[in-house]
This record gives sequence, C-alpha cells and structure tokens, in this order.
Amino acid sequence: MKKFLGLVFLFLAVASQAQFPDPNAKIYDPVKWSFSNEKLNNKEYNLIITAKIEKGWHVYSQFIADGGPIPTSFKFKPSSDYKLIGKFSESPKAISAFDKNFNMQIAWHKDQVVFKQKVSLLVPKTNISGTLEFMVCNDERCLPPAELEFAISLNGDIEKSEDINAGISVAEQGITNDSSLSVISGDTSSTAASNTTSSTVATAENKATGSLWAIFIAGFIGGLAAFFMPCIYPMIPLTVSFFTKKSGSRAKAIQSAIIYGLSIIVIYVALGLLITLVFGASALNEAASSATFNLLFFVILVIFGISFLGAFEITLPSSLVNKMDEKSNQNGFIGLFFMAFTLALVSFSCTGPIIGTLLVDAVSKGSYLGPAIGMLGFSSALAIPFTLFAIFPSWLKEMPKSGGWLNTVKVSLGFLEIALAFKFLSNVDLAYHWGILNRDIFLIIWIVVFGLWALYLLGKIRLSHDNEINFLSLPRLFFSMLILGFTLYMVPGLWGAPLKAISAWLPPQVTQEFDLYSNKSTGPVVVGKGVKKYAGLFHAPHGLDAFYDYEEGLSYAKSMNKPILIDFTGWSCTNCRKMEASVWPDKDVLQRLREDYVIISLYVDDKTELAPKEKYVSSFSGKKINTIGQKWSDFQASKFGTNSQPYYVIADHDGKVLVPPQAYNLDISNYVKFLDSGKISFGNK
Repeated sequence: MKKFLGLVFLFLAVASQAQFPDPNAKIYDPVKWSFSNEKLNNKEYNLIITAKIEKGWHVYSQFIADGGPIPTSFKFKPSSDYKLIGKFSESPKAISAFDKNFNMQIAWHKDQVVFKQKVSLLVPKTNISGTLEFMVCNDERCLPPAELEFAISLNGDIEKSEDINAGISVAEQGITNDSSLSVISGDTSSTAASNTTSSTVATAENKATGSLWAIFIAGFIGGLAAFFMPCIYPMIPLTVSFFTKKSGSRAKAIQSAIIYGLSIIVIYVALGLLITLVFGASALNEAASSATFNLLFFVILVIFGISFLGAFEITLPSSLVNKMDEKSNQNGFIGLFFMAFTLALVSFSCTGPIIGTLLVDAVSKGSYLGPAIGMLGFSSALAIPFTLFAIFPSWLKEMPKSGGWLNTVKVSLGFLEIALAFKFLSNVDLAYHWGILNRDIFLIIWIVVFGLWALYLLGKIRLSHDNEINFLSLPRLFFSMLILGFTLYMVPGLWGAPLKAISAWLPPQVTQEFDLYSNKSTGPVVVGKGVKKYAGLFHAPHGLDAFYDYEEGLSYAKSMNKPILIDFTGWSCTNCRKMEASVWPDKDVLQRLREDYVIISLYVDDKTELAPKEKYVSSFSGKKINTIGQKWSDFQASKFGTNSQPYYVIADHDGKVLVPPQAYNLDISNYVKFLDSGKISFGNK
C-alpha cells in the first residue's frame, strides 16, 4: 500500500488590462503586405509574402502553440493547376521569449519578415489565391486578428509585385488595399467576436510577476517546513559530519557542501520543469477552473493530510532508493549529486506531501513557470541550511535536539493540508452549483479542523505515534494561542460576519444560508414581463441588484439611462471575493454601485450548459462555446483582450468603454475615483 501510494504520487508529480481605447479612435496601419514570386525554373516558383512592420509593432510567427496569440497562417484555395512543395518558411529567424501576458513561450517578427512557399505549376500559367491570417501587436495593444485575401499571378513573366496596405482599424477593423498586376485582390475581415472599439492587450502585467513571487515564497516556506520534518532534521548532523570527515579539510568540506546544496536545487527544479513540459502552458491555465483538476487536487491533499496525521506513510520503492544510494558512494561531483538524490528519495515520506501541495498550488494558478519557481523556493530553503551548517559546523551546538516536537510539526502540516483541500472542492461545488459547500458548511469544516489543531497543540488530543506531553513549551503554547484565536475569529462567520481577513478563501457571502450581517436580495428581480436571466444561479453581494447576462443588462441600462459596470468574476477567483469583501462594502463604493450603475456580473468559470441554440464556435479562439463560463470568458478575451479576474469595465449603452478598466486593487479611494470618473464620462456624452 505504501509503495503503491508512492508510485501514485510520483505519477501525479510527473504527469500532473485591457488597454483603454482612445475615444478618438484612429486607423492603425502598422503592417504593409506585399506579394511576389520568384521563378526557379519553367515549372517551379517561390511565392514570396513580405510584411513590412512599423517600428514598435510585431507580427507573430507561424510556430506558436495553441492557447497564445494568433500565429500567422496561410490557406490556399484548392486548385489542380499547381501543387505545394513543402511548407512556408520565414526569415529572419523569429524572436522567441516567454510572454507573461500569455503565460507561454511565443515567437514574433519586427521590422520585416519574408514568408516563402515553393510551388510547382501543372499548367503554363495560373493565379494562386488564398487567405492570410495574422495578428499584430505593440507594447500597448493588440489589434484584432485579421484575414487578408490575396492572389498571385504565375506566368513566367512577372517576378515581383506591388505592395498592398493591410491596415486594421481599432474603430472599424477595416483595411486599405491597392490592386496590382500580381495581386488580384486584397481584403480583410476581423475574426474577433465583437465589432467594438476595444483593442486587445499584449503588455506583460505586474500580476504575473507577483504571482511567481508568491509561488516562490510559498515554496520557500514549504522548504523551511520540510527542513523541520522528522525525515530531514535529524540527518543534518550526520551529513555535516560526513562532509567534514571525508573531505579532510574545511575548504573541501565547504566545497562539497555547496555542490550538495546546488544538487538539491537542481533535482527539485528539474521536477518542476518536467511538470511544465508534460502539462504544457494551456493545460496549466485550464487547471484553475477544471473540475477534474480541482477534484483531483482535493483528493491528493486529503491523502497527504491523513498521511501526515500518521495513518500511513507515502514511500517510494526501496529498490529505487537503494540504487541511488549505491551511486552516492562514487567520488567527486557525481557522488555528491546522487547523495542529494538519495536524500530526496529517503525523505519522501515527509517532503512528498509538501511538494505535492506546492505543485498543486502552482498548477492551479495556471502559471507556466509556476512549478519550477515553486520548486526553486522549496529546494533553496532545504539546501541553504545544509550548506550553512557545513560551512559553520559550530552552529550545530545551537540546534534544538530532535524529539517529539518534530512529529508535532508534521501533524500540524496535516491539519493545514486537510483545511486547504476543501478550497479546491469548493471551487468545483460553486462552478457546478452542487450546493454542498455553502459558506456556512465550509466555515464549520474549517472551525472543526483548526479547533482540533489547537487542542492537539495544547496536548488535549494525542495521536498513536505521539509522546506524552508533561508540559507545554512556550513555542507550542504560542502557536496554540494563534490557532485557537483564528478558530474563534471564524465563529461569527456562521451568522454572516464578513471575515475580511480570509474572505478570498471562502465561498461567496451570497451562499450563506443564515446571514444576519448583509442584505441579501429576497428573490429574483423582474425585468419587463419576465424574471431576470440566470437569477436562480447567481446572486450579487451586499444586496446589490445585478444582471448576469450582458445583453439583458445593457438593455436595462438604456431604459434607466445609466452606465454599465461589467464585473468579470469567477467562482474560483480568490481576488474577486477579496474585492467584494474589502472594497465593495465601503459606504461610498456601495452607494455608487447602487445608485449610479447597472451592474453586469459575468462568471467566466461557471459550468452551466447553455441552451442548444445559444451554443456556438468562437470566431476569436475557434473553440466550441458550450457553457455560461465559456461564453463570458470568450466575450472578455475577444472584446477586452484579457482573461484575468477580477476585471471591471465601465461602458455606455453601446458597450463603448468610457474610462480605463480596473483590476484587483484594494485601494478604496482608487475604486471611488474609478466609479466617479465613469459617471462623469457618461454624463458628458
């Protein structure tokens, strides 16, 4: 059973702003396309398609994975007059880098790029026609993807052609073009889902960097926790003694310790990179709202938590550990590397659940580099103490002796992991409207878990592998006071207290069944002759009257002559809950939301099926849109060029953005200014 669970974990570990549009929108014309041919012999030609790109703009390469920006692509109309030889080439070589906005590796061209396609004629002369699709961006915006129809004459006489312009308008999404001898026609049409004045964004947001830092810090804290586990802490004196005796001198011992520490980092970072390569960017991004992933994460964390409580140990096969141990006896760098590898395997029963939790968290954030960054933080916290104690062996005298307190650390992490597991179950429950984990039930579970944790630290509960506690140490008393205080803090939440400190982790306030603190709407709001669409599925916080369908909300706003506030949110969006609990309840904000705006809340991760007649294939992403969440996610990405939440857009009755949109920002005065500026802009129209 133990080995089986170890193999299961190993398998899971390995396989597991929009830019504000200018009101005086101009026609952007950043790319000029030219089409020509190069005669190779009487039958073979090179079709040459050249893009001249204005400074500051770029066109994407053909070779970009799904889930990112639209790559440049070419489609030819079927014809028996010719055949294609090979595929399009592009020169110069594309610039490649990781884009934090798309969370993936992308490639693009600036200044100029030449695409070549070799063809063989089967008739003396012909016109080769087709469609070119491309997307052009700069550091502030992406213009909507566009298609350009072209035709090139091949008759042995024409070897080059005139340029045509391929300008895309943010306001009109149009194109200007000129005819030439070899270009029969040029026309573009946007594939974006909406004909609005909004433009998309290609800027790298600070949020992505902040997320990676958060993952690194979480990993570092996890590494510190692992350091104090029973499987690792007692090994420090033995490891330092090994370096000191085998090296023969302090200088060599320090060198060996540094190599040993770096090997630990390399091993764990490699694990994070492997997960990124196996999953891919798009899978990591989808994990955050995937029911399968969230349920899997819930089960994994519960198993890890129970393991830490002492029910069983998750171990790797002994044969694997023995093989690594044999190789660690080699001299030099190789021996030190496998010595570090042996530590990773031997300590797996303690570190495995921590690593699993960190990887689950990193994957659920959808960050491309998240697993590697998390493992960098974890391994750094694990490697630094080993290295420092080897450099300064006298510090070993100051270390607390091993004992029952190490098991207390392990059990404490078990309680914490079980509590965190229910956040992932809550994500699925909310998205599918199961109604299992309302806010009340969620809080009851957390109060029980943290309450038992506090009692355990106080010595009131003993597990089978615990030593008897004759007295409470000061650290144990201190931590039990903190956890007991946190438990008592949650109790008023059972009656609807907002609990702002943890609101981001809790289900929305509107799921509270017994609420004495906030004003909840008494029933579905009637619009015209019918009930508001989706009123039975969603509820706005703080008694606010919101719409959950864009067109319906827009129509109501026209009748009331008010601007709209589009609230892109999600069930699993912790920052959305934090904004709703910390910013929206402010009296100045709440007054403006109630009196000045028609709120349209669009849940981008809801799994409710659309009516058959409402399902469609997105012209923006090409994906099938089958659920409410997919519909609003596609709407947000195609119209506003971002897929992050929360995202707040103030618009007029035509859907035109009035002021720069806002994202996650807990500054209440900033949000008040945002709402006031939107109202003023609407009044000036």
